[in-house]
Amino acid sequence: MWTKDKILTRAQLPATVAAWRAQGRKVVFTNGCFDLLHLGHVDYLEQARHLGDALVVGLNTDASVGGLKPGRPIQDEDARARILAALAFVDAVVLFGEPTPLALIELVQPDVLVKGDDYAVSGIVGHELVLSRGGQVCTVPLVPGYSTSRIVEKIMKHE
Repeated sequence: MWTKDKILTRAQLPATVAAWRAQGRKVVFTNGCFDLLHLGHVDYLEQARHLGDALVVGLNTDASVGGLKPGRPIQDEDARARILAALAFVDAVVLFGEPTPLALIELVQPDVLVKGDDYAVSGIVGHELVLSRGGQVCTVPLVPGYSTSRIVEKIMKHE
C-alpha cells in the first residue's frame, strides 16, 4: 500500500471503518495539526494506536490551523497528511476544516477517543458521544519538552 492511499476522504471513511469492524478491529481516533512532526507526535500517535487495532487521525486543514495558530502551518496539509500516513501505526488520515473534529468523530464512531494528557477527559471534544456508545476516552502522557512551537522558536533563534 502506498502511503497516499491511507489519506481518505470523508466519503471513503465509513466503508473503511466498517471493514475494520467486520474484522473485529477496535477503532481509535485522535486529531491535531501535526505541523512539524517530532518525537512528541510520534510517541503520542504510537501510544494512541496501542489502545486499539486501527488508528484514524483527523488532521486540521491549513485554514483551520491558521485560525488556531496565526502564522501557521509551516507545512501544507498535503505534506502533513502524507508524513502522518507514512507512519506504520497510522491506518488512516482524514482532513477536517471545522473548528472541532466533532463531525468527524460522529462519522467514525470510534471505540477509543484519544488526546494528550494536557486535556481533561471532560474537555475532549466528542467524549460524550464515545462514552454514550460504551467506548473509551483516554489521555496519554506527552513527552516533556517537545512541541512544534518550541522547535519554531529554536529555529528562529538560529537564523
